[in-house]
Amino acid sequence: MSQPMKQLKNYELIAQGKVRDIYAIDEQHMLIVTTDRLSAFDVIMDQPIPDKGKVLLQVSNFWFDKLSHVIENHLTDIDIDELSVTDEEAEYLEGRAIVVRRLRPLPVEAVVRGYLIGSGWKDYQETGEVCGVKLPAGLNQASKLPETIFTPASKADVGDHDENISYDVMEQKIGPALAKQVRDTSLQLYTEAAEYALARGIIIADTKFEFGLDENDKLILIDEILTPDSSRFWPADEYAEGTSPPSFDKQFLRDYLETLNWNKKAPGPDLPAEVLEKTAEKYKEVASRLTESTA
Repeated sequence: MSQPMKQLKNYELIAQGKVRDIYAIDEQHMLIVTTDRLSAFDVIMDQPIPDKGKVLLQVSNFWFDKLSHVIENHLTDIDIDELSVTDEEAEYLEGRAIVVRRLRPLPVEAVVRGYLIGSGWKDYQETGEVCGVKLPAGLNQASKLPETIFTPASKADVGDHDENISYDVMEQKIGPALAKQVRDTSLQLYTEAAEYALARGIIIADTKFEFGLDENDKLILIDEILTPDSSRFWPADEYAEGTSPPSFDKQFLRDYLETLNWNKKAPGPDLPAEVLEKTAEKYKEVASRLTESTA
C-alpha cells in the first residue's frame, strides 16, 4: 500500500507535513507516520514513491542509533504493536511509523553544507556568500567548501518555502547559547556522518537537522536525519566539480522538473512512471549502501 490512509481511527491527527503525518498518543508521546508522499520545491507531488516512507524511516532510525552518542533523540521504546490500531492500520504502519516523545520544536532548521550546490551555489554566484557566510572567490558548482558551514533557515508552513536566515537572526529567535549549541551539534553530526558515508562511496553534500526542547529545556534531535529527503547524497565515484553531480536523492526528480514548463507551485505536474521508478531505486540504493554492514 503506497497511498497514506485517510486517518487512524483511534488517534487524533495533530499535524501533517509534506511527508509525515503526526498523531497524538498521549500527553508525552506522538506517532509519526512516514508516508510515501514526495515533495519538490516545497510542493507535494500527486503521485507517491512506492515504499519511500519505509526507506526513509529505515535510514533515519539507523542514523539516530549511530549518532546517539552526539545528542539524545526523540525515539522511544514503545512498539507499534502496543497501540490501539486495526489490522489494516497495523499493516500500513509496519515499517513506516514510530512512537516518539512530544517535545517543543525549535522554529529553525539547522542546515549544514559541505559542498557548494543548490541555493547555496546560486547565492554564491550573486554575492560571493552563502547565507551571509563569506566564501573565497573562484569556487565552482559542487566545489568542496574550504570548511563546512552552518546556514540556518526558518521553518515554513506546508506549501511555503523555507527561508534562509543569518546566524544573527537565529540568535534573536532562540537565544545565543541555544543557537551555539544547535550549530556545534549540527556540525558534529554532519562531520561524523559524512566520514562514515564517504567510506561507503557516498558524499553527503549538505543536510538539515531539526531540534526540540524537553520539559527541562534540554536540546533533543527530532524529525528525520540524514535521509534522501533531508540531504543531498552523491556517488563519490561520479563526483566532479563544475556540474550538478548525479544524486541518490530527490535531486533526480528536481532535475526532471526543471526541464518542464512548470511554475513550481501546486499542483505538481503528472510524473511519468519511469521517473517514479528511478526515484524509488535511488532511495533504496542509498539506504542499502548506508545501512548494510561492510564486515
